[in-house]
Amino acid sequence: MLTRIVLATLPYVPKFVMRRIAARYIAGETLPEALERLRSLQARGHAGILDVLGEGISDERQARAVAAEYCQAATALAAAGLDCYVSVKPTHVGLTISEDLAHELYASIARRARELGLFLRVEMEDHPTTDGTLRVFERLRRDHENVGIVLQARLFRTIDDIDRLAQGDRLARGPLDVRLVKGIYLEPASIAHTDPIRIREAFVQCVEKLCARGARLALATHDEHLADTCIEVLRAARRDRESYEFQVLLGVREELWERWKGGGHRVRVYVPYGPDWRAYSLRRMRKNPQIVGHVLRHLLGRA
Repeated sequence: MLTRIVLATLPYVPKFVMRRIAARYIAGETLPEALERLRSLQARGHAGILDVLGEGISDERQARAVAAEYCQAATALAAAGLDCYVSVKPTHVGLTISEDLAHELYASIARRARELGLFLRVEMEDHPTTDGTLRVFERLRRDHENVGIVLQARLFRTIDDIDRLAQGDRLARGPLDVRLVKGIYLEPASIAHTDPIRIREAFVQCVEKLCARGARLALATHDEHLADTCIEVLRAARRDRESYEFQVLLGVREELWERWKGGGHRVRVYVPYGPDWRAYSLRRMRKNPQIVGHVLRHLLGRA
């Protein structure tokens, strides 16, 4: 009930209050603010991932402007000497307009990133965009070795998607690089696991299959028990520590970052920024009300 009340009132919360809530999880509105946050993280021994906030672009000019902003951000990352790559949502570069447009814009970012020695991650959104995202990714892999994908363990299809991606290895440049997530989108029970235990089990199964086919792994989780299980799977597969890393969200469970780093595991922090932070936060909370609970617990803990 409290979550429903909070969701209903969020659009009316003053901007400065929302900004204070979001400040822990979002680097700022501008690229210089994001670069400063990345510098502070690197000083603590953590690599970064840079994300420009936004999604659901339906205007081609806006999608092209987003791609240009990512190229500018990549240039700034390289100039600053930061251990960081860029991560781009497919609907932010026009996937819902056309797959050809999304491929064109992703390719332009990949080319610029490659010139700078950087990596590009193709993100994954809710299930209606999954097929299109994977098709665009496979096209990118034919020409660019510096691109990776995100897969969601929550979806039933993901374990088979790993096999389908494997079929493209003859055409793809470079090894498969996957960020594995549980999945933030609350998908229908007909296509996705909804029980937390089953989601964890599916996550581990995906890790095992990705290890078997030699993929580089980014384990995106704040679930310490799941992480411990995955570490055992990686050890059993004799994976060296350069072949995987943990990825975490800015401001979330920082004690885990230090624990993993202290254990010799690489930790990379997802750093989002941009003027769209308020709309982005509201969309995320509506699509997954559990986030509201996390925010409330954080605020109550600070109080």
